Amino acid sequence: MSSGTLLREHRTPLVLLGGLVVALNVVNYVLLAYMPTHMHKELGVSENMSLLIPLIGMLTMMALLPFEGRVSDHVRRKTLWWFSLVGLFIAAVPMFLLMRHGVAGALIGFAVLGLLYAPQLATISAMFPAMFPTQVLYAGMAIAYNVSTSLFGGTAPIVSDWLVDKTGAPLVPAYYMMAACAVGAIALFFVIETKGCSLRGQQVTGKAQQ
Repeated sequence: MSSGTLLREHRTPLVLLGGLVVALNVVNYVLLAYMPTHMHKELGVSENMSLLIPLIGMLTMMALLPFEGRVSDHVRRKTLWWFSLVGLFIAAVPMFLLMRHGVAGALIGFAVLGLLYAPQLATISAMFPAMFPTQVLYAGMAIAYNVSTSLFGGTAPIVSDWLVDKTGAPLVPAYYMMAACAVGAIALFFVIETKGCSLRGQQVTGKAQQ
């Protein structure tokens, strides 16, 4: 199937997956790529500690992923995404404020945001492929995921750093994460729940429940 046909016949899942990836990768790059710079430059955390805190957070998230993946096999994947997106939207500013209170505050703030983000990582391998029919699965995922990541994810650290420098507001990365989660929530509302559904066939099967 040509890319033109893909864009014409499967535009909706392309847009929806792109919206989910905005949330997924903006949060990912802000937490894992920009956060060491933020902690060192804006919060005064030592250079070594600003690298160690995200590392501890990443190891903790890795340990949780198999368990959260198992949970997603028993509850709806969208439920975990709603928990993650709403939780991050609510907690972003409070946790960034908490990070100002020394190393302990930075560690707790990052840990909370990381734990709220982990459900997204635990479900994307099952959720994203199921958004496309089998015959366009790889092409659809490749286009939507990589275009969205290139435009919004990979640029997140640069944009965050630039906005902080221009505005003088250290909470800008938190607002950026909130905006990305809002985009993801809008997309998620229209995504079909596919837990337990086969990937085979010419159409996406699932439940259009929220």
